[in-house]
Amino acid sequence: MINKINKIKQKFVTDLNKVKTIADAETLKKSLLGKESELSEILKSLKKSDAKNKQAIGIASHELREFITTTIDEFVNRVKKAELDKKLESEKIDVSLTGTIAKFGTKHPLNIVVEEITQIFTEIGFDVLNGNDVESDEYCFQKLNLPVGHPARDMQDTFYIDEETVLSTHCTHMTARVLTQMAEDKNFEGNYACVAIGNVYRRDDDDATHSHQFMQLDLLCIGKKITFANLKWVLKYMCKRLFGEEVNIRLRPSLFPFTEPSVEVDISCFKCAGKGCSICKYSGWIEILGSGIINEQVMLLNGMDPEKNTALAFGAGIERIAMLKFGISNIRNLYENNVKFLEQFKFYGE
Repeated sequence: MINKINKIKQKFVTDLNKVKTIADAETLKKSLLGKESELSEILKSLKKSDAKNKQAIGIASHELREFITTTIDEFVNRVKKAELDKKLESEKIDVSLTGTIAKFGTKHPLNIVVEEITQIFTEIGFDVLNGNDVESDEYCFQKLNLPVGHPARDMQDTFYIDEETVLSTHCTHMTARVLTQMAEDKNFEGNYACVAIGNVYRRDDDDATHSHQFMQLDLLCIGKKITFANLKWVLKYMCKRLFGEEVNIRLRPSLFPFTEPSVEVDISCFKCAGKGCSICKYSGWIEILGSGIINEQVMLLNGMDPEKNTALAFGAGIERIAMLKFGISNIRNLYENNVKFLEQFKFYGE
């Protein structure tokens, strides 16, 4: 039996010299130490051996098992180390090479304006709402005093999804929704203020100052004693916060289906202080938005009693505010994701 064990050891050494891979080494180990191996058969036959030979055969078998296991493990470790060294050599990094400079993102100018407006009005108790991209004809037109046949409903101005659904032409549809909700709320105490900000869509030809899609701000403030004086204060407060304390406002009579009376709002040019420059077209004033007191008919269409409550409102384009605030001459710059353009706002607000 001892001779058999020695022959198994010699054969193992010979076969191991031919092994090249870890898989082959594991196969060889299994053939020598597995249940069907010659060594296992020797161990099974120990029961028939006399006591004198049994001990010698057991010790020799154990030593062979340890030798095979240790030798195979050393081989596997050598192969793994060689593979790792080869991989490290092929993937090594030359630290002397110039690194890639990561470009960090910046706040988009439209987001800057939205955040400023949100901050301005939340500070004085206004809720901030998100406008709907898709709206029903009822809330987008009918409840805002724009009945069927009104010129503003023309197909050239509005994207119609079907006869009863449109892409929001203005963010004022949120005014209709809020007024209707307040009228249906039995616990409504008669006072509420909010600003709605959302995307709007119109059939405009894109150029330097127009886009078929843009963002709009719409403000609503309803109460029992809302007057034109409240509207003027809110307008002045917002414009001074957005463009600087030195800015003044000017109100000009206008006509809107949502409001009566209605006014166009101009701000004194914040670049030339009203002296006249290219931004204000040498007039000293810049048109900024339209506003007014909610039309009594609009109040009635949304279930509100104009004798008990009045409301002020105004709407403004976020892109227009951003273009004036940052001196942007082409509205398309706001949508083209030009890195050089956006980098101008890297340190804004720091």
